[in-house]
Amino acid sequence: MTLYRHTQTGRLVLGLFATVAIVVIGLALVFSLPLGAPLVSLAVFGALAYTFGRLTVVVGPDAVRVWFGPGWIRRTIPLSEIRAVRPVRNRWWYGWGIRRIPGGWMFNVSGLEAVELDLTTGGHFTIGTDEPEALAAAISEAMSGAGA
Repeated sequence: MTLYRHTQTGRLVLGLFATVAIVVIGLALVFSLPLGAPLVSLAVFGALAYTFGRLTVVVGPDAVRVWFGPGWIRRTIPLSEIRAVRPVRNRWWYGWGIRRIPGGWMFNVSGLEAVELDLTTGGHFTIGTDEPEALAAAISEAMSGAGA
């Protein structure tokens, strides 16, 4: 049973990948360079955009699951390992992607809004989201057993 599911698209991240790819191809065409290297660059940026362009969060009755893009990079946090949950605002310099931040780790695809999970291990796991209140409420509900 799913209590909450949301996928956020990182439009700026996708736009940056697309811009870099277009510039690389454009420079190759303008300067009559062989297209081999630019096409490899395009493939690399395409794979990065596919992998890191979206972040999905699912709250179930037993765990919070978070993954980028198709799910190759994911994290599952059992509810039993979460002590507290709260909406937070990330520092702008934390950036996007997978980051080691003070006190723990962060998965973020866009923006500064997030939900911070205090873990029983003593660290934090921060999930970037454009729905911080809804995500925090869903996790709190799941932790209280009301969603079971």
